[in-house]
Parts: sequence; C-alpha cells; structure tokens
Amino acid sequence: MKSFFIGNLEVKLPVIQGGMGVGVSLSGLASAVANEGGIGVISCAGLGLIYHKSPGDYLSKCISGLKEEIQKAREKSKGIIGVNIMVALTNYADMVKTSIAEKVDVIFAGAGLPFDLPSFLTDDSKTKLVPIVSSSRAAKIICDKWKNNYGYLPDAIVVEGPKAGGHLGFKVNQLDDEQYSLEHLIPEVVSITDMYKDEKNIPVIAAGGISSGKDILRFIEMGASGVQMGTIFVTTNECDASETFKNVFVKATQEDIKIIQSPVGMPGRAINGEFIQSVENGNETPKSCPFHCIKTCDYTKSPYCIVQCLYQAARGNMKKGYAFTGINVHLSQKISSVKEVISNLKAEFLNAALEKARV
Repeated sequence: MKSFFIGNLEVKLPVIQGGMGVGVSLSGLASAVANEGGIGVISCAGLGLIYHKSPGDYLSKCISGLKEEIQKAREKSKGIIGVNIMVALTNYADMVKTSIAEKVDVIFAGAGLPFDLPSFLTDDSKTKLVPIVSSSRAAKIICDKWKNNYGYLPDAIVVEGPKAGGHLGFKVNQLDDEQYSLEHLIPEVVSITDMYKDEKNIPVIAAGGISSGKDILRFIEMGASGVQMGTIFVTTNECDASETFKNVFVKATQEDIKIIQSPVGMPGRAINGEFIQSVENGNETPKSCPFHCIKTCDYTKSPYCIVQCLYQAARGNMKKGYAFTGINVHLSQKISSVKEVISNLKAEFLNAALEKARV
C-alpha cells in the first residue's frame, strides 16, 4: 500500500478509520489506528452525554469532552488524528472551532454539505478540511463554493457510497441502483478533482462497504488515494464501545441488516433488534428534549431520540438503542486488535496485487 498526502500530511497507510458515534470511535480507537500509520478519527456526536459529569449544559460538555478526547489521543499517538463532525449537529460550529483551536490534524465533515467550513480557519490554522459527499455534483458544488467564497479548495474529499453504515446521503430507492454505486462515483469525483489539479492536489477517499485489502486495491486502481473503513474497526479491542456492542457485530448476519429512517431526516443502515421493533410499534416517542443536538430534529414529531439511542447502544444497553453498520457486518467474525486488522488488510492487499500481476 502506498502512502498519500493530505496537504503536507503524509498518510503512510491509506486507511482512514471512519468516525462512529455515539462513543464508538473516541481517543482509544483513533490513537490505535493512527499508531499504525492510518488516520484515526474521533466522532463528535453526543460527546455531552459521554461527558455528562462535566460542568455546564449539554453543549458545554460537548466542547470540554472534545478537548479531552483530542488531548487523550495526542498522548497515545504521534500519528494523524482527525475528527468527524456532522453538519446536521446544532453545535457544528462549536465542534469545528474547538477542533481547530486544539490543532486537530483533519476535520471530516458530512451529514450535510459543509459550505462554510473554511470560514472557521484562522491565520495560523494547520487543520486540513475534508468534506464527505455522496455525489460528484456535491463535490463540484463544494469545490466551487469554497474557492469562490474563501479562496480555498478541499484538502481531500471522502466519497461515501450507499453500502456505508450510519446515515446515508441517498434516497432508499437509490441504495441498490448501480448508478449510485461507489464504483460509479469514484471515477466521477476523481474527474472533478482533476479539474483543479493545477491549483491543488485533492485526493479522493473511497468509503462505504469496504472490508478487505482486495477492496482497497480495487478502489485505488479506480483513482482513489485511500479508503475510509468503519465497521471493520468496531470489533477491535481498542474500539471505545462496550464488549456487548462489539459482540452484536460478531453475531450479526446479512439478514440482520435493516434500512431505517433516522430522526436526522436521512435513511440509515443498522443492525435490527429489540429497540428498532419497539420504535416501529411507536413505543419510543420522546417526552422532552434536553439536548436539541440535531438542527432538523423536532422531538414532538420524532419517533425516538437518536443521540440517546446510539449512546445507550454503545454502552451495551441494546434494549434502548441500535448499532449502525456497513453492509458487510457478517464478515465480523471475532474481536481482535487494530494491529491485527491492519496486518490482515496489508496481506490481503498484497495477495490481490500479486494475483492481478499473474493474470
């Protein structure tokens, strides 16, 4: 596997660990991936719940929690640390400002289009800005808006296809349509970034349903510089979620995957279970909302509280939550170390490259 650059940052292993909230990818997982040469990513979602004992209101706890997670990751790793910030978060601006102030290496921004992301940079900022998109159209719009409004182009672009876990930037009827597949999207977005190559090198990162070294080789041959992987890192010792949560992935089959409608207003891919059945029966309607964590969420119309549900699941209380997952969760056979996962990916990549050379 070849290294690539995001700005002046050399990513020695072309693997970005996807941000997973609430409390699934924090400093533990992020630092472990960074130590192997990839980019470790802290999820900003729901940090106020994780740091509920900190002083202040929910939004203040989110800020202090993010600072602490970045600092912990820095203590454990000299590698590249990123944060994943959902544009749909009410405290999106606070999370971006805090990340830049803490000198995090990379901000990955998705679940909405981060049109104003460069506006938060200060003169001495070194943080790289990477939007997450689900179409070549979105990639082009972001490049042009950033360039025209801020004189800035993305430092990389993550292209997330319909096989990803969590919130999906597609309509339900597009999820199985070849036209929207990652294989279709990557060459399209590479051709968009090529339009700006005289001004800036913008690497494209493939994401969604990537689960092997063979997959990594395939997308790099399509023009991607690297890949983003989430589900494969859930079943690691270093993942910040509970053992109960991890074992849900180990036991899951393809038949357990369900496309749900999230209160965020987007479809999501999750592992079916008791809580989802309870939601469908209308039993999880929130009575109040102390968080107002999602801009578009109206708790009086929401079927359940997503931040509470994801937080409870990560803690192991599966009666009160569910796990988001990528399409290949059935490949999660056991809990192992991040080092072992990366080692297997490297071996699979090498074997796939040798196999291709023989043909």
